[in-house]
Order: sequence, then C-alpha cells, then structure tokens
Amino acid sequence: HKMPMRPPVLGRLNVKASLLRPAVMFVCSLTFAERQAQASAFTMGAPLYFAGSALHVCNFHRAPVMGSAWLNRGSPLSLRLRSKLPGRMQMSGGAVAEPEAPPVYVRKWLEKEVKEALQRAFGDETADANPMITAATKPEFGDYQCNAAMGLSKQLKSKPRDIAEKLLAELAPKIESTFEAPEIAGPGFINLKFKSDFISSRLEQMLQDEERLAVPPASKPQRIVIDFSSPNIAKEMHVGHLRSTIIGDCLARLAEFQGHDVLRLNHVGDWGTQFGMLITHLKDQGFTADKGLQDLAIGDLVDFYREAKKRFDESEEFQDKSRKEVVKLQAGDEVSLAGWKLLCEASRKEFQTIYDTLEVSLEERGESFYNPLLADVCEDLSKAKLLEESEGAQVVFLENPTNKDKDKTPFLIRKTDGGFLYSTTDLAAIRHRVGTEKAERIIYVTDAGQASHFSQVFQVAQLAGWVPETLKLEHVPFGLVQGEDGKKFKTRSGETVKLKDLLDEAVRIAMEDMKGRVEEEGGKWTDANEETAKVVGIAAVKYADLSMNRESNYRFSYKKMLSLSGNTAPYMLYAFARINGIRNKLGEAVKPDSSIALAHPSELLLARHLLTLPELLQEVEGSLYPNRLCDFIFELSQRFNQFYENCPVAKAPTEAEKESRAALCVVTANTLKLVLGLLGIPTVERL
Repeated sequence: HKMPMRPPVLGRLNVKASLLRPAVMFVCSLTFAERQAQASAFTMGAPLYFAGSALHVCNFHRAPVMGSAWLNRGSPLSLRLRSKLPGRMQMSGGAVAEPEAPPVYVRKWLEKEVKEALQRAFGDETADANPMITAATKPEFGDYQCNAAMGLSKQLKSKPRDIAEKLLAELAPKIESTFEAPEIAGPGFINLKFKSDFISSRLEQMLQDEERLAVPPASKPQRIVIDFSSPNIAKEMHVGHLRSTIIGDCLARLAEFQGHDVLRLNHVGDWGTQFGMLITHLKDQGFTADKGLQDLAIGDLVDFYREAKKRFDESEEFQDKSRKEVVKLQAGDEVSLAGWKLLCEASRKEFQTIYDTLEVSLEERGESFYNPLLADVCEDLSKAKLLEESEGAQVVFLENPTNKDKDKTPFLIRKTDGGFLYSTTDLAAIRHRVGTEKAERIIYVTDAGQASHFSQVFQVAQLAGWVPETLKLEHVPFGLVQGEDGKKFKTRSGETVKLKDLLDEAVRIAMEDMKGRVEEEGGKWTDANEETAKVVGIAAVKYADLSMNRESNYRFSYKKMLSLSGNTAPYMLYAFARINGIRNKLGEAVKPDSSIALAHPSELLLARHLLTLPELLQEVEGSLYPNRLCDFIFELSQRFNQFYENCPVAKAPTEAEKESRAALCVVTANTLKLVLGLLGIPTVERL
C-alpha cells in the first residue's frame, strides 16, 4: 500500500507485545478490508493502514503522526512515531520514561553535541576542544554559528573546511530534527538555522504555558542568599539606596522564577557606636523605658540624627555620655535597649513605606543579629592561626591579589579597645549563612566603592575554611546615581535626595502627563487612571536604573525616564497594553492550543527572538546584569512592530493564518509581562 510522505521523527516507543496483544491479535485476524473498516475503532478515529506485516497509523487531527509496528508474534512490538515535534519517548513493560522534548537551552545542547561529534570524528585529542558556538551575527546566516574548525586547524594539521566537513558528517544526523541542513561558509564556519517546524513547536509550548512560557525550572535548585538594600537605622533612605534595592529585588525575582530557594536579606545598620549618641539624645528629650513609639514624636529621623550629631561634634560632655551609653547598650541596660528598639521601630516603619511603594519584600537581619556571633569569628580565626596582633589590634594579614610581592595588607578584625567592626560582622554573616542557612550562593548588592572591602572579606572567609568549593561568594557592584549635570545627585539646597521624595516626584509627573492626555481626548479622570499613573511613575524609576549597565554611573532624568519613546518603562508598558488590546479584539481567534505556522520573514524574526528567552534568563542568572532583560524586551517590541506592520492579524488571508498570528501576539504579550514582572514592574491594561 502506498504510504503518504513521512514527516520528521518524533521518537521511538517500545512496548512489550503482551501489553497490546488482545488488540493486535484482533486486528491481525481480519482481512485487509475488515482491518480498514475497524481502523476508527482501534485508533480512536485515526486512519490505520497495513503494508505487509507493518501496521501504520496516521493521525491528522493535529500534527501528522506515522507509526509502523512489526507484528512478530511473541516478540516486542516497536512503534515509531513521526511528527513535526522532535523528541523521544520509550516504554518497556509498561514503564513510561519522560519524552525527550525539543531542546530549550539550545546553545548548551548544541555545545554538547558538537563536542561529542568532534570526538567521534577525530578521537580523544579533541576531548577538550572548545565547540565555539556563538549566536549568528546576521539573520541571513541562521541562528547559531560553530567556529570549532577554525580553532582546531593547527592542532589537527588540516584545513578548517576539511575539519568542518568531517565534523558535520557526525553532527548533522544528531541535530536534524532541530536545524536545517548545516552550511559551511567561508574557510570553515558552520551556519546553523532552525527548522521552522522546530520554531513553531517551541512557540506552541510557550503559548500553552502562560505563566512560565515553557521555561523549565533549574534542574538543580540552589539555596541563594541575596543581601541588598541595607539602609541605616535613624537615617532616612536616600537615592543611594535606590540601586541596591531595585537591582537586588530584580536578581531575587529572577532566581525565584528559575526555581531556586532564595533568602532576601536586609543587612540594616542597627548596631554600633552611633547608637550611643542617638540614645543619649533621645534620653535628653525625656525618653524612659515605659514610653513607646506613639508616646514620643521623634519627627523627621534625619533631623533627629543631625541634631544628635551636632551635639556630639560640639560638646565633649555629650561625647562622654554617648560613649558610656554604648557600654550600657552592649551590657543590655533596660532603658538603653528600649531606646534602641524605639529608634529601630521608627526607622523600620519608614523603610517599609518605601518597600511597599517599590513592591519589594525583604527579611530584616541587621548587624545586631550577628553581634552574639562575633567572638566565635575571632576564635575560629585564632584556631586557624590567621589572627595576629598589630599595634594592639587583632588583624588578618592578606596578600595583595594583584601583586603578591607587595607587603601583606592588614584586615582589621578587632580594635585596640576590644570593639568589633563592620568587617567582623560581615565575616560572622558569611559564617552563619554557610553553616546555618546552608547557602550555596551568596550575592552582595552594594556600590562599587565597597568592592575592595568585599574582596578582603571573601578572602578571609576562604582562608578560615568557611567557604566550601561548591559555594559562590559574589559582589554585585553598581555605579552612582548622578544629576543631569553629571555631578552628585542633590537637592537645590545641596542635600542628599530622599528616596521617598524622588519616588513621589516621579508619580506626580506621571500623573500630570496622564491627566493632560486624558483631557485632550475628552475623557474623565478616574481612580483607575490614578493607579495607572502610580504604576508608570514607579516603573519609570525602576526601569531607568535597571536598563543601564549596573557598573556605570547614570544621570537621573525624570523627562527621559517618563518618555513614551525609546527604551523606557512607559514605552514598554504601552507596548504591552497595545498588544494586549489586539489580543482582546481578536476574541475567539486566540486559542491556547492554536497551531503556529511561520512563513513571513517578520514572523520568523519575531519568533526567533522569543525563542531566546530561556537562554537569556539563564545568562542573566549567571552574569547578574539585569540590563540584558531590558535590552531583550525593547528588541522584542521593535520586532513585534515590524511583524504587525507586515502581517495583518485580524484581516489575515486565511483563518489558519489569523489563528497563528493571534497566537504569536499572545506569546509576545505574555513574554513582555513575564520579563517586566522579573524587573519588578506590573503591567497595565491601558495607558
């Protein structure tokens, strides 16, 4: 019997004949005509064909499926499925293994296949060869490029093109379900282009998974501690805390999405000698242990701190009282502790207002938490023979990492008066996070000025033996927020900009702009408009920060960040609202099980970009540069615009094209929503 043309292989299904024998024996007992008549009953509506001893099944309801089963009585039955979805599923004795789905992290999969192909082609001498897989530089070159042949020419004493040909002979059969026939370009570059069926199948998976877009969680989840924000008690949060809070929250959101167990820690400055000064000033205002926060109006915390600092600088008597107050606090004096708790409570209330506005969640674990652990740090360092006396203080001498010939640098652990330092607290924190929290990765998000400090802290922790080989200690430095003139960002009076004032101003400008546009359109200002303006204002501040390379200084400009054009939050929110509006208008054309067929170059350009999402998230998880997420969605919005201009959706030539393009709109909208969510930015339905 002549069979239809076979589509690409889905996989192989092995089933013991005994499992299907009743059905098989029933079919085999029929004449050919009877077999055809019973086909629908046997295959639940799919056509059934026999050719000799082979059973063929075709299911054309969705993708074509082809099967062939060799019915040798008493032997295992082997059924080979064929479809546009590459993958493999195996059954033996009723046990089902997970199907091998199309590769999600294509680059990693491709690197593995190239390395294995090199070894098959050239033997073990290429075992350590770099597969040299890169993204294609231009769309016409395909999706990926393999440059391994160029790097192996000298080692293998062959022309790169000859090496590429031998490599392809081994590689091509392994990747044929994902890529078109590879092409060798120039002296030996291998260009690899996705099959359109592969792209369609991946997009269909993304369409069916609105929340995760078919991005699998990490195969080996980690316990990750992210230390960020870290304001000081009795000091209001200022613009300097903006970057740490926003960047840290974004990295935490991404790690959580990837399936890791994330502990978000706020290492607030809630202990130290400054509290002697603050508590003394508090007591002089009539504070007693039985007064709570509601009984004592501290007023502006920043003003309170300035008043105390002014008295400390001008009065020796006040200095003396403050130093004695520190001793009382450390000894656990009831009134001193009550004053300390009051100051912490007042600050915490102010901090939470900011965190609520930014929609950031943190677990506070300040310096005071580690205070009981500081003596253990010194004991461990002493046992490791790292702690040394230097001019009455206790230090650890460290080698200069860039020049080992230089004299060793002393890292101060304990002062001459027996007091501990910020550095000692950081060491205690690492020790606790590794030993108690079982952290496998610890990330510190602070300004670039602390890079040297953390380098030394990490070095001491490693020398002390607290850092297992599997643990990663990482400092995520960031640059300064500057004014539009490129100088330090200050108020007109020269003071540091309070973070609350900065956020309030962004919301105010966004609201004024939206009100003006609503009035121009003859509309009425509503509570919904006001909520949208708040979202846009805060989103503009976040996005302006995250869209920059975190290590660079950036100039803060309300005008630029609130612009509706360019790589800004308002533009991205508008892009989502627009695509979402298209989806809503299409109504029934949008189906979660739609088939996606790609033909127009603009469709393929958009689709290929969408497929890079899993690898992008994995890359940012490793590199910790959130600006890559912003670059991705900005490029996505540009490609969608090209698609929408060139490919009619509602007025597509056929219903199949309409459904396919509607599905592409849905995947794009969901991708924008997902990535904006990772940036800490909620979407709006209308802008």
